[in-house]
Amino acid sequence: MRIGRAPILLTAVALASALTLTACTDGGKPAGSGGGNYVSGPTGVDVVAKADRVPAPKLEGETVDGTTLDTAALKGKVVVLNVWGSWCPPCRAESKHFAKVAKELEAAGQPVAFVGINTRDNSKQNAVNFEEDAGITYPSLFDPDGKLILRFPKGTLNPQSIPSTIVIDKDGKIAARTLVAVGESTLRKMIDPVVAEK
Repeated sequence: MRIGRAPILLTAVALASALTLTACTDGGKPAGSGGGNYVSGPTGVDVVAKADRVPAPKLEGETVDGTTLDTAALKGKVVVLNVWGSWCPPCRAESKHFAKVAKELEAAGQPVAFVGINTRDNSKQNAVNFEEDAGITYPSLFDPDGKLILRFPKGTLNPQSIPSTIVIDKDGKIAARTLVAVGESTLRKMIDPVVAEK
């Protein structure tokens, strides 16, 4: 009786594996793509060709430091959105790279604006301390409930994890995304091609 069950169990496992693999892909597109026309690179960066980009949602509200910000006012610049939380170790690890690249691009007069989206922090003070420790001088929208993140349409390069980084082109369209912590080199590879676009 036990010998007869082994082949059935192996067949069931193989069938379940095949169904799982089929469910995770769609004609070679990344899982969760929703039919989006983007390509995932080897570094985990998803990139969209200029002709296939969709508009980023309007993001506005109170910042961590108590002022207000509306990303619509940044149209004409490349916007680098970084979703982070003070409680997130990978966010802490990447924050120094964001601070450095933001300062370098500003000093070089590049048309780039960095904006953070602080999420799942119940205390603004934790977020303020995080930014001070990291040397971050650009604004961060305070989004403790993740409502701003939910404005990104499904099937687009939306932020699905913390940290996430999204690059929005000068026309206000989503150009690139990564769902992992990044270093300076990867960050520049995401930003520089979009800045160079005509």
